[in-house]
Amino acid sequence: MTGLSPPGPSVPTLSLPGRIQADELMDIEEVTDADLARCLRDLERVNRASLGYRPTLRWLDRAARGRTHLTILDVGFGGGDMLRQVARWARRRRKTVTLIGLDINPAAARVAAAATDTGLGIAFETADLFDWPADRPVDIILNALFAHHLADADLPRFLHWMEERARVGWFVNDLHRHWIPEWGLRILFAILPVHRFVRHDGPVSVRRAFSAADLRAVVAAAGLEPGAVTLRWWFPFRWGLGRLKPAPPRP
Repeated sequence: MTGLSPPGPSVPTLSLPGRIQADELMDIEEVTDADLARCLRDLERVNRASLGYRPTLRWLDRAARGRTHLTILDVGFGGGDMLRQVARWARRRRKTVTLIGLDINPAAARVAAAATDTGLGIAFETADLFDWPADRPVDIILNALFAHHLADADLPRFLHWMEERARVGWFVNDLHRHWIPEWGLRILFAILPVHRFVRHDGPVSVRRAFSAADLRAVVAAAGLEPGAVTLRWWFPFRWGLGRLKPAPPRP
């Protein structure tokens, strides 16, 4: 799908009503690093089984065309699994990348680093994203299953921040708020032995996520031109919201 045109016939209709602001246990409960690691391993398995990395990696194929080196920042990296996928993508594509993860939770940095081969060269950092220094530019900003954690009022600010900080572009990978994934996860997690955070937070994440209209409204509120941003629906029930900036004119 190009631009912010209405979803085509392949996009399931009957999105759930407006976003809820219910808490996810992962955001409010303090746990040991070992318990958090178990939760994030289960979440990584869910992401892999649900093809959750595909939208980001496909978008990176477009963003990386004609470029041999990219500095990539992943906001809200959680267990670091997206950055590990990006590192392997870069090796397959023979791209040189500098990979940085940013998360406000210091436990996430410890857990992600412990789960990551040092040979992948990923740096996990702890800070508030809005404190990222303006004199530390990056080429690409990614986030996956992060945006739905933000309140409505913070979403335009987040898009504006990415627009200012990313030289090449940015990409949001998040859930489609729809009754099928909500109830699908409730049934699936009632059967499968997953961490209690995943069992509780999965359906809540869907209810906190987005319809196409939500994302178009956020783009407008961030002051971005609709034609400058692409919105695509991915099976099963993911949105990819991306921005590739025009290449600067050659001297």
